[in-house]
Amino acid sequence: MSIEDRAKAAAQNVEGKGQEVVGAVTGSTEDEAAGKAKQGAAKVRDGIEDAKDKIGDKAKEVGNKISDAVDRTKDELNK
Repeated sequence: MSIEDRAKAAAQNVEGKGQEVVGAVTGSTEDEAAGKAKQGAAKVRDGIEDAKDKIGDKAKEVGNKISDAVDRTKDELNK
């Protein structure tokens, strides 16, 4: 997990919410749409970080299982 990437996503989300509100208050559909788009991009960026975390966790889990299997095999061969 990259704290920097998560912070960027959070900042982009806040910026998008602000722009959406400004658009709603001023009647600017362009600002409103751009704000919603920024929020969507932030959600995607956050989802990517979640996926990276899950992949990293699974890779560690698989690595540990392989290491355990190698250790068991060595133990069996040394009997």
